[in-house]
Amino acid sequence: MSNVLNIADRPGRDTRLLEQARDAAIPPLVDAFAVALGRFDDALFDRAERAGPSQMAFLDAMRELRRRRDDIIGRFRGQLQRSWKALEAGQPLSIERVFLESAEDTLSLVSEQELESRLAVRNFANVIQRECKPVLARLDRRLGWIAGDITLDADLNPIGPEHIGVAVHQGFAGCDLAPDVRLVVIKLCERDFVPAIARIYASLDQRLMQVGVMPELPARRAPTPAAAAAAEELDVSGDGEEPGAPAWAARFLNRMAGVSRGLQASQPAPAPSGFGDVPPGYASGPGAQGVLLEALHHLLQESRRGRDAGDATEARAVDPRQRDLSQREMLSVLSLLQASPSATLRAAIGDTGESLSQRLKNEVLSSATQLGVDPSQARLAPVDEDAIDLVGMLFDVMLDERDLEGRPRELIGRLVVPFVKVALLDRRMFVQKTHPARRLLNVLAEACEGNNGESAAERTLLTKVEEVVDRLVAEFNENLAIFLTLEEEFRAFLEQHRRRIEIAERRAAEIQRGQERLEAARARMTSELDERLSGRRVPQAIEDFLRQPWAHHVTMTVLREGDDGTGLRESLALADGILEELTEAQRHVVGKPWLQAWRTDMLKVFASVGMNQDAAAGAVDALHDTLQAVAAARPDLEKALPELPQVVLPKPVVDDDTTPIQLVGGADTLDFDHSDADHFRGLPIGTWLDFIDKDNKVQAGKLSWVSPISSRLLFVNRRGVRFCVASPEELAAMVRLGRLRTHQSEDAFDSAMQGVIERLEPAPSATTPA
Repeated sequence: MSNVLNIADRPGRDTRLLEQARDAAIPPLVDAFAVALGRFDDALFDRAERAGPSQMAFLDAMRELRRRRDDIIGRFRGQLQRSWKALEAGQPLSIERVFLESAEDTLSLVSEQELESRLAVRNFANVIQRECKPVLARLDRRLGWIAGDITLDADLNPIGPEHIGVAVHQGFAGCDLAPDVRLVVIKLCERDFVPAIARIYASLDQRLMQVGVMPELPARRAPTPAAAAAAEELDVSGDGEEPGAPAWAARFLNRMAGVSRGLQASQPAPAPSGFGDVPPGYASGPGAQGVLLEALHHLLQESRRGRDAGDATEARAVDPRQRDLSQREMLSVLSLLQASPSATLRAAIGDTGESLSQRLKNEVLSSATQLGVDPSQARLAPVDEDAIDLVGMLFDVMLDERDLEGRPRELIGRLVVPFVKVALLDRRMFVQKTHPARRLLNVLAEACEGNNGESAAERTLLTKVEEVVDRLVAEFNENLAIFLTLEEEFRAFLEQHRRRIEIAERRAAEIQRGQERLEAARARMTSELDERLSGRRVPQAIEDFLRQPWAHHVTMTVLREGDDGTGLRESLALADGILEELTEAQRHVVGKPWLQAWRTDMLKVFASVGMNQDAAAGAVDALHDTLQAVAAARPDLEKALPELPQVVLPKPVVDDDTTPIQLVGGADTLDFDHSDADHFRGLPIGTWLDFIDKDNKVQAGKLSWVSPISSRLLFVNRRGVRFCVASPEELAAMVRLGRLRTHQSEDAFDSAMQGVIERLEPAPSATTPA
């Protein structure tokens, strides 16, 4: 094996190593799929016993899978082999291309069942990707290297998760399964097939490394215990593969040492943090959450001192007659506000100009009278003021900067008081990414953002949000478990909604693909027609034939077969033949049996536009008589075509277009940076961008599909509906106009906390040296 260790300078593909890798991957994958398939029988039988009215669908599926077992495995194997051959040829297949080619034989949109099946295998692929991410990254590089130093990724690796998912889809494509059962079968692959796939990946990676294929690639290192603990506290991955701490937390981590040194230098003993009962040594010790909480407290103090210094009339003075409200009193007052928020608090939620923090503090003090407390003799404890300020500012930012209007704004606003209570009970909500309260807020904000209740699905989603908010307001006392319960229930509901969105997104891509294929077919037809008729005098009957039935026939032929199909060549030959005979007739050749050689093809063209056999024969005769009249120089004898059926080319189905910017056609007239255009050409599918309209309102768009025909990029909104289709050059022009930017954080809580930090941090002084 020493002869393969020194292959760094090989000129191109290593055929022998590719064959070895293929034999080490595809047969084991096929065998593992066959083993998993054999286990489906018991699982489907168990489902049948619990299925009630749909029991027969599962029993029928058991019989179908037994009957078609060899065919299923063969189709699975065939798809993997096809993808591998493309890699060996130096032209690896993309998943989009596989699905496009599978739809070439039909002009209709992909059925909803087909879309659901594709979506299910994409989810299956995501599971593989999540379970095998490190080893897949190495396999992409090793396989790409031996295939000729090409770049492989999840979309191009022939044994990657996406291609295995397509192979599973193809395997079951020929089976007669009920739609719900088909999805269950694909789901079973996650349980019974994924573990074997992970083992096969690891084995192949090890073998390639042993034979000298990029042996320098590092294996994944386990984080140290200290790093793991810090990562768990701040939700930092530790391995660099997943997003780390949120931006605001990272900023505090950078200044953490300075905060600690400042505390130690200015105070002989640790001072109370004012933000909850931080245990001694926790804030200045190794606890990352404690340091962040301490930094937040000091930032709030600095902000208050800055405001007090700016307005002497509001300077704080400690009144010895006043006492701090106890936590029990605070929670009681907040429970009253939670159950019955005052009109002024509701108004503050709807008013973008009033500070929620200040309104909340005023409401708490004034509502304390219901507990028998004299507001003139009470004040907020520092810990409580911190909690109210942070929560109030958090919701101020969220309501101001996210697309929450009308009913969604009201629903999110009703969460303010419950979240103040959470902040009093558990300060970790601000620094722990997995805290159930912030997780619930994130999913509720996702459901509400941009949801104007325009569709039945959106209205159903808002109704569900209202149910969750009602339950939280009615049932939350001091037990945080309700947040976990509601978040799990709502997330399950939201997953069903997301599935509908993903189907709508797939539908938008299918519609756009159909529209572009139709546009390309029309352009080809127009080009061929103009080439033959431009500047030429043609009898009306022949021109009518070419511009109507022949044009329709050519367009449909290109749609079905593409630009290089036999049907198009035959259609072009027909037009050329008719025009050649016209040229002969114009030279007054007489006695020729006009169009006899083309009669069969012409009858086919007329039939394609809906003419019956007799009418089509009459139309051909009219064209024959016209040529005969031309040859005899008797234009008065030229015939007109009989009335043709109404020929209507298929119109693309177009969703409501809410493109937020008017784009200028023609890249040569656009003002853009070519590096921006290059960036958009390589933009990964699934990337979100922020589109800004003329009123500076922001709408997030997700890159859903890139046209293989025009290279235009299709963006959908959060409902999965198409709202922008643009070329890379047009997108680059939008960047220059300030109408397009990188999308902000998807996590509503983290994004809002970043906004809070930006509002709290003092602006740099103009006199501060650079």
